[in-house]
Amino acid sequence: MPTSRRSPTRRRRRSPRRKGGAQSQRPLPFVGPGERLWVLDVPYGTQVEGASWHPAVKMHLFVGRSLPAHLAPYAPGPHTLGRFLENTLNPESPAPNPAPAEHLEPRKNQFEAADAIAERALAGGRQFLLADEPGVGKTISAVLGATAVGDVRGARRVLVVADRPAAITIGHWCRTITALGDGDLEWVVITWDRLEKVAEHAWDVIIADEAHALRRTTTKRWKLWARISGHSRPHDKAPFVIATTATPGHTPLELPYLAPAYAQVHGEPMAEWTSVKEPGTDFATALERHGISLERGRYGATWTTDATRRAEDLARVRGWLEDAQPTAMLHRAAPWGPVPISGMPVTLTPAERDAYEAEWGEFCREMDIARRGRNTAKGRAALLRFRQKAGLIRVDSTVAWIAQQVEAERQVACSVEFVGTAADPITERLRDSGLEVATIYGQDRFDVEAERLKFQTGQAKVCVFTTVASISLHAGETLPGGRQASTAPRMGLFHQARFSGIAGRQVTGRTHRDHQVSPWHIAYAHGTVEEQVSKVMVERIAAASDTVGGDTAGLTDVAQLLGADWLPAASLTGADA
Repeated sequence: MPTSRRSPTRRRRRSPRRKGGAQSQRPLPFVGPGERLWVLDVPYGTQVEGASWHPAVKMHLFVGRSLPAHLAPYAPGPHTLGRFLENTLNPESPAPNPAPAEHLEPRKNQFEAADAIAERALAGGRQFLLADEPGVGKTISAVLGATAVGDVRGARRVLVVADRPAAITIGHWCRTITALGDGDLEWVVITWDRLEKVAEHAWDVIIADEAHALRRTTTKRWKLWARISGHSRPHDKAPFVIATTATPGHTPLELPYLAPAYAQVHGEPMAEWTSVKEPGTDFATALERHGISLERGRYGATWTTDATRRAEDLARVRGWLEDAQPTAMLHRAAPWGPVPISGMPVTLTPAERDAYEAEWGEFCREMDIARRGRNTAKGRAALLRFRQKAGLIRVDSTVAWIAQQVEAERQVACSVEFVGTAADPITERLRDSGLEVATIYGQDRFDVEAERLKFQTGQAKVCVFTTVASISLHAGETLPGGRQASTAPRMGLFHQARFSGIAGRQVTGRTHRDHQVSPWHIAYAHGTVEEQVSKVMVERIAAASDTVGGDTAGLTDVAQLLGADWLPAASLTGADA
């Protein structure tokens, strides 16, 4: 029998390089007597003389006795990841934190929240859900609560994971911590997309801001979160987690990040609520075991469609935390009332109507082909294209309405989902009409915080934005440095109706907050499918303020209206995640 010979042209397969190989093992620069390592927060792609990127730290470094003037703008501020890494590299000479400010006095309800969080921690709890409405003051409550947990449990280090845009949220959290005082704790504020940078460090307390970002267990974010938060660890071995969000999830199935709290109140180990190999499967099984009505379908477990059972389920999962002793959650409605929200019909011109009908017909044909072929990718693409083109047809009407509101001495926050077919054309046409516009989208093109302040100070009467949470655009806000935002009434407009009630509720909370009432409108083309969708979304946004989940029956209605009920729900809400 002939023996097989390796072909001389056949190359030997190379083993993939291990992550964190020779480059990441490169030694740190030599530090001479009287010198220290300075960590620099240099933007990606920027070259700065004297600063060199180091793979072990994954940031730029400088070695010297003091920081040169041209590098000073890149020095990380208090409570940032850069400052934390710098202090870790220089344990003998850590940078001092500023003294607490005198002008920030927390409200009574914020002290009450801190007391409730500390009481839960003192009793051995591992998690607390702070689910107050937008604008009630969750940030200050969480900082006070974490400081109190530090006192009762001897904590040393606190991690705050904030939502994006980082240019706004990190500064907001850092300023709040500085103003209230660090409580002799080591604070580090990052955003969800930087979890990997802190995965190797141990944390005593973690604040998960906008915790609904953890609704899905199939993402890299979830895997990092589970590792950092000790999700599967025994209850007495995990960090204490303060989860803050006004909109926890659409359904009980979207609350896997609360599994540790649920397991603890039921007196069960985490092994009965979580699976390392298949995240989410054991969580669904545990919910079902405790009376939550689920149905098994093509895409896994789904919540029941029975309205009576849904109401019972919502009360049940809320009660698990609310009725715990001491309580494991707080939900306090905004004292200024729910957001006033309504539909805003747009009458299309004959030419616009023809264009709309053509797009709708094309969409229906494409969706039908995708449905018959069970091609979910094609179905999603068709839905995305239709929403973009339908919104583009209404741009002129949105611009005219905004101009009218500005003329009436109001400031307008315009929420859009798409940049090329909504944000850009709306902004360009408003500017062509002579209006100054603040833009919070395409963060690589704009200084996000500078744009926000343009709107807040009244320099720009309009703000066009794509972000869903973690920015404040309300009247009378206290700005950095003690200034006050303009007091002109805020009006909000959804150029496109968001299909996620959670996203919609979060967006309205950008202006309707902190005792400022701000009406919102959902624009739609009169006499089209958009009109029916908008009516459903008005109800969904109101339902999303429930502390354990919004109304998913509304999402089913939207899917049916668009012929997309055969697609997984994430196809409609994925952009709002």
